Amino acid sequence: MLNYYFKDSIEGFLNKSDNEIIGTINRSNQFDAIRTQNQSWEQQLPILKKALAEFKGTIFFEFSIPRMGKRVDCLVIIDNIVFVIEFKVGEKEFLSYHVEQVWDYALDLKNFHKPSHNAVLVPILIATEAKKSFTEIITTSHNDDLIHPIKSNSEDLKDILISTLNYFSENIFIDKDEFSTGSYSPTPTIIEAAVSLYNNHSVEDITRSDAGAINLKETSAAISEIIENAKAEKKKIICFITGVPGAGKTLVGLQVATNHLDSINGNSSVYLSGNGPLVAILHEALTRDKVKREKELGNRITKGSAKEGVKAFIQIIHHYRDAYLVDAKAPYDHVAIFDEAQRAWNKEQTVNFMKRKKGIPDFDYSEPEFLISCLDRHQDWAVIVCLVGGGQEINTGEAGISEWLNAVYNKFNNWEVCISPHLTDSEYSATDSIKKLEEGGVVKFNENLHLAVSMRSFRAENVSLFIKTILDLDVEEARRILALIYENYPIVLTRDLSKAKAWLKEKARGTERYGIVVSSQAQRLKPFAIDVKSPMNPVNWFLDGKDDVRSSYYLEDVATEFHVQGLELDWACVTWDGDLRYSKDGWKTFSFVGNKWQNIHKEERKKYLINAYRVLLTRARQGMAIVVPEGNPEDHTRKIEYYDCTFNYLKSIGIEII
Repeated sequence: MLNYYFKDSIEGFLNKSDNEIIGTINRSNQFDAIRTQNQSWEQQLPILKKALAEFKGTIFFEFSIPRMGKRVDCLVIIDNIVFVIEFKVGEKEFLSYHVEQVWDYALDLKNFHKPSHNAVLVPILIATEAKKSFTEIITTSHNDDLIHPIKSNSEDLKDILISTLNYFSENIFIDKDEFSTGSYSPTPTIIEAAVSLYNNHSVEDITRSDAGAINLKETSAAISEIIENAKAEKKKIICFITGVPGAGKTLVGLQVATNHLDSINGNSSVYLSGNGPLVAILHEALTRDKVKREKELGNRITKGSAKEGVKAFIQIIHHYRDAYLVDAKAPYDHVAIFDEAQRAWNKEQTVNFMKRKKGIPDFDYSEPEFLISCLDRHQDWAVIVCLVGGGQEINTGEAGISEWLNAVYNKFNNWEVCISPHLTDSEYSATDSIKKLEEGGVVKFNENLHLAVSMRSFRAENVSLFIKTILDLDVEEARRILALIYENYPIVLTRDLSKAKAWLKEKARGTERYGIVVSSQAQRLKPFAIDVKSPMNPVNWFLDGKDDVRSSYYLEDVATEFHVQGLELDWACVTWDGDLRYSKDGWKTFSFVGNKWQNIHKEERKKYLINAYRVLLTRARQGMAIVVPEGNPEDHTRKIEYYDCTFNYLKSIGIEII
């Protein structure tokens, strides 16, 4: 597919007839151009020809923005400035979502299109029937040569071009041919990735291709090879994929699931997650996208019917488990992908649940044991893919990955085990279990099953390591890493929530999503209008727009680690409560019970709380504000000392104070 439907010098464009230009655009378009599109171009072309009559440069029509699945109406390069122009033919007003649309186009180019990284990008929204233009050039604190969108009517475009060219008088050289063929390396959110993969794209289509992230492709290929091997040799294999937070484990799992989505040979796969908010959000995002796409094609489809197909693609792990409690047959799927496998329940939690909720008094499995037993019902072959996050168990009864390994050792020694060598790292607590399996000779280590580079933050790949050093209380290493990441990934510290909110709003551009995240144990943030017990809908929080009070943009409802695990924001405000307090002897952990904080003594619960903050502090793709309140000497639940030590510790690392 071409990166554009039309390209020419401005001189060549001016000398061509409108019909010739529209014909070229239509021939390049793989879909039939609809009449309204042609009419729109017929109105755009005279406006552009009038404005560009005295300039030299290059013009593109319908320039591709692949990550968004869109094309910008017009892109013009004059004197090494890139004008990103979006028309709204017939519009009298500059609607906010149209402004955000052209800003998103420019942001996508700036962030992911290599020739645009150092270029001056000027987004322009043209509402053809507007009476007045808004031509002020407004730069941002990002200092990346991407300005606020300029709003133009049909008459003022030429003057806007002139004033912008005068403002940016010295610019780097842009090779016009390289601009159209330059590498495009996006880093999608998991929601964007799921939508793209579901619409028959591949991991390579939607992700970066740089050397640091190449193992995402290699990991997907390694799993495909394991599946083909299991099928060909009629054996059963369980594999464990590790990775740093945000490295793309879920992305790999979704790729495997979509590769087998429409299988008719009995080897289909299912993507399973115990993360209810993640599944609900992906279901809704995929459903909305399906309805929208069908509508654009002129087809009518109900939201309910669209969701049915989506539900077969991604399922709640507990629903899958419960289905095979009553159905003794082998699952339809030969391949099951378990996301966040470390969060599966241990035997005690599972037995207790089955007795209380399902009325099964003699149930005698841990959750991993039962899930493996379901796939073990296949007479020929089966593959289980466990996606493993280190240090991310955040709830009571979550077994950690050793429960899966012990299940294989104790009950399913006919299964071959393929393991990332990094599963022996300390945060997985699996070394002893692996040693036992090795004695039985069923373990194969595969380096390609580890994802070493964070894809979540396309601006700074060491963010997850930085957070690890903070939580490990390794001050010197934290300072070293902060110095490496700060220029591209701003992190600020404050005691004032209102300052943090203002910082988020100033930093976020276009539809970049921002929101407040807090620990589920942060019960003494109520004086700041933060109530972790107040019900919130993660679907609305993550998917709805700036005009919806339930969305993250409103900075009213907050999300906890349970809402955001596996998902991401562009900009996050992490508000820290007295549940986790720094001390020289290590982190002190507390839960709020009744009217006071109580020490958490159980090591398991201590680990869960620290992991909760690990999740919260690794959600932001582009930067974050950390708020540690000042406390109140008149409130025994918010004493100054509950907060000061933590604030001073973070300050000592060198995080900028606002």
